[in-house]
Amino acid sequence: MDDALQLLTADTLRAALGPADGCGHCATLQCAGWESVAAPLGPPLLQAVGTLRDPAIDEPTFHERHAPGTSFWHARAPVALAHFPYNRCTVWRCPQCWRGFVQYTEAGGYYVDHRVRAIDPLLIEA
Repeated sequence: MDDALQLLTADTLRAALGPADGCGHCATLQCAGWESVAAPLGPPLLQAVGTLRDPAIDEPTFHERHAPGTSFWHARAPVALAHFPYNRCTVWRCPQCWRGFVQYTEAGGYYVDHRVRAIDPLLIEA
């Protein structure tokens, strides 16, 4: 991943993405909530858009943001840019319809879990 990716705000993220429903090119990615994948996704399926990881912050918070009735894995959980795990994500989109995705790699003591979530623009929060 290129370290020179643009830092996205809620407004620039919304502007960089298309609708949440996708197209034939990205239809295999259903991931409305976080889903584990075998390896990070990239070209030709997705193209890099930017990052939500602010390089000015040494250690982004692990505090999560949830709407009532949601959890980390919930499909309607907010895409809360300043909160975990979004504050450590790269942003990708389908090159055909611009449907957006965030990717995050969870690195535990004995495992690595690559996770992806489709972005519903209506759920984006600063």
